[in-house]
Amino acid sequence: MSEHRITEHPILPIPNFEEIEFYWQDIPLKAHKGETIAAALFANGIHVFGHHPKDGSPLGIFCANGQCSQCMVIADGMPLKSCMEEVTPGMRVNPNNGYPELPVVKESAKLSSIPELTVPVLIIGGGPAGLSAAIELGKLGVETLLIDDKHRLGGKLVLQTHRFFGSTQAVFAGTRGIDIATKLEKELKNYPSVQIWTKSTCLAVFSDKKVGVLRDGKKYVLIQPQVVLVASGAREKFIGFKGNTLPGVYGAGAFQTLVNRDLIRPAEKLFIVGGGNVGLIAGYHALQAGIGVVGLVEALPVCGGYKVHKDKLVRMGVPIYTSHTILSANGKDRVESVTIAAVDEQFKPIAGTEQSFACDSILIAVGLDPVNEYYKKAVDFNIPAFIAGDAEEIAEASAAIFSGKIRGLEIAKSLGLPVGEIPAEWYETGQILKSKPGQVFTEELPEITAGVIPILHCNQEIPCDPCSALCPQGLIIVDSKDIRAVPTFIGNNYCCKACEKCVAGCPGLAITLVDYRGNPERPIVSIPYEFSRETLNLADRVKILDTEGNELGEAEIFNLHAIKGNDRTIVVQIESTKEIAPRIAGIKVQKEEITHPMFQYVDHVADDTIICRCEHVTAGEIRNLIRSGYHDINEIKTVTRAAMGACGAKTCASLIRRLFAEEGVPNNQIIDPTKRPIFVEVALGVFAGETGEDAK
Repeated sequence: MSEHRITEHPILPIPNFEEIEFYWQDIPLKAHKGETIAAALFANGIHVFGHHPKDGSPLGIFCANGQCSQCMVIADGMPLKSCMEEVTPGMRVNPNNGYPELPVVKESAKLSSIPELTVPVLIIGGGPAGLSAAIELGKLGVETLLIDDKHRLGGKLVLQTHRFFGSTQAVFAGTRGIDIATKLEKELKNYPSVQIWTKSTCLAVFSDKKVGVLRDGKKYVLIQPQVVLVASGAREKFIGFKGNTLPGVYGAGAFQTLVNRDLIRPAEKLFIVGGGNVGLIAGYHALQAGIGVVGLVEALPVCGGYKVHKDKLVRMGVPIYTSHTILSANGKDRVESVTIAAVDEQFKPIAGTEQSFACDSILIAVGLDPVNEYYKKAVDFNIPAFIAGDAEEIAEASAAIFSGKIRGLEIAKSLGLPVGEIPAEWYETGQILKSKPGQVFTEELPEITAGVIPILHCNQEIPCDPCSALCPQGLIIVDSKDIRAVPTFIGNNYCCKACEKCVAGCPGLAITLVDYRGNPERPIVSIPYEFSRETLNLADRVKILDTEGNELGEAEIFNLHAIKGNDRTIVVQIESTKEIAPRIAGIKVQKEEITHPMFQYVDHVADDTIICRCEHVTAGEIRNLIRSGYHDINEIKTVTRAAMGACGAKTCASLIRRLFAEEGVPNNQIIDPTKRPIFVEVALGVFAGETGEDAK
């Protein structure tokens, strides 16, 4: 089991877990107390959790967020989503092969009345936006109930090991996501007016202005709020390609959950689809966990995420294939390789450009959709409702934190509390934090070859200002009115004291320091390094790269050290020539052989592509119906079962619409599928007041 667990990490602490025993197909295995069934299975090298009832194809984890049913297993006789249920001592887990058997119906059930609770404010979602709003309401003493379906608060913050961008004054810029989650959770618990329910899922919003909640996974409760704040985050988008349901094809959130929350190494060689911030960051997290990153494809000519995130990957040896797409995931029972190809201006694969790469996992990071169903229902039923974070608009977590803060005060104002006017500059800051990456400037390197010079390899407009606060001399400035401006070094070569705080503290690892004082011909270059110290030694020769990942040669490590308060970032010093010293941006981490393509590529058949993951309905099946005149997705659902699965069309509806577009059907001729009144599956017994085992 230990070979699949992360036992050393440059950022994350490794706790001492209590071991328990459970059974997989009657074989005794070890697990950590409190981890999910899925994590326990992965820790034991098990990736196939069952087989689909339609075609018998293998199934494994995909979202790790309870949104789909790919990870369904039979645990102690009950069909459960393994990503959401904790493993317990002695639990007997079996694969879900086909349709699970229904539990035996009891002759008599013990029923009870459904408890009801009235609260001034209900917050759905305990991520960055929900936490921030709850804190503002807690400061004002407003009775608030915060619910979240996870075991701890923080949302996606608990998966983020990197330092955050944004404003140091407004949103913890320069602090790691995992630490922000801890700070917010700790502060919230200081306010007794805020009640917190974890492991509690919002099931439905009803027309009588009540909200159905499954508390602690066991007890059904009806909540009647005066005001609802929906801060339920986002779900990952999906794309169609051959083999997209193979075990080993994950959403980025699932991968980060396994690696950074559960401390599981789910892959040896990973391939990434999508060059936004999510995919770029996940690739960096994989490298930190000791996982090889074979490559990343992005259909656009440039990556959509922050350039500093992209730069981190390429200078560590990860190839990025822009204007490329994935054609297929290949393998029998799990991913064994991936096939990609270049695309033309219409994003169509170009014949003859196909390449295949050996890998055992494919990470899908092609964008996010807001989880806003609760908000829409609340509005429909005239419940006073607010929305914040990714549920409102997809942006960085720093923006979600600040939008939650604003919504908290707006809610307080709506309840008649004397909070005054919310400053206009707050809304301006909120918009800045939501900004997409801006203009990229040509990197201008200083010509000075004396004294000490910080090199700012940050040449794209993004909302970020920690570097300006890090310099004790005040020599690095960012426009305080608009932190999207690129930073500027305003001193001369004799002002910088070489404290290296900017090197160790830049969220993008985009600052190096060149020290000419000892020998102007052979200056010392200080480089940030966020990998285990044991991976480098004094006198090691390492490959050095520029911002774009171009190799500049080799250099010997001169020194390795930490800086007080550097937050787990090591500074590596090398000796170089004055000609290339300013160009050095990083050290190559990954071995080249990991990224080499295979000799042959695997062909691709588009109509075999699975569009509906839950019911395994192919693109060909749906295309045939569209060509026969079907324009109502409800009719397609009736014929094929597409959009009928556990996710409730949340994953496949956009893909079906894409097929309509490919067939030339206008949007106004397409009828969307009927939305389910209940957003998440739940045992019927809970609605009758049954609890625990009785509810099942």
